[in-house]
Amino acid sequence: MVAKPQGFYQRLQLLPLPAQQAFMAALCERLLPNYALYEQTSGHGDGHTLRTVLNLVWERLSVPNASIDFARQAEKLAECEPPEGDESFGARRALDAVVSISALLDTLQGESPEAVLDVSRTSRAGVRAFIELTEGEVDAQALALIIRDHPLMEDENDFQDAVLEAVSGSINKTTLKEIRTLGRNNGISNLGLTLDEEAGAE
Repeated sequence: MVAKPQGFYQRLQLLPLPAQQAFMAALCERLLPNYALYEQTSGHGDGHTLRTVLNLVWERLSVPNASIDFARQAEKLAECEPPEGDESFGARRALDAVVSISALLDTLQGESPEAVLDVSRTSRAGVRAFIELTEGEVDAQALALIIRDHPLMEDENDFQDAVLEAVSGSINKTTLKEIRTLGRNNGISNLGLTLDEEAGAE
């Protein structure tokens, strides 16, 4: 069943901010293995910093008065972007992870009403790009159908639906732990990729 993004996005925007932040954090968890794979294959990147920053986000969500300098974390995060000249597919997906965590940090530092939509769309767009890459040359109409019915896109839609449901109830330490586990997805990214060591990472 393919999600109906319009109604989906409306529901996302109506969520209270802590629920939106939990939603984004879960999606960011699922983007991290793509970054880790890019770092492993290219020698560029700092997955440890991304992991640390995301851990701090979860800490703030669990303990709202935790004193964390997210402006400083945002600076550290910016240094983790792939080199500007790297136009590879892996670099673009690694950048998706950095940009999504940055959008999440924006919401912890002030107003950023579009952030939750941006993170949702970034994750979907990465899946779409991966399908386009793997399908090769087909006409636009055929490609649109392939993307719509592709198992990875169905999985992405189902995943985002599941996270939306999970954050739509009361948010507390127990539910945050469940949402985080859901986001980690056994170490498998939105592209169906995984690193063995990522699966067990804390």
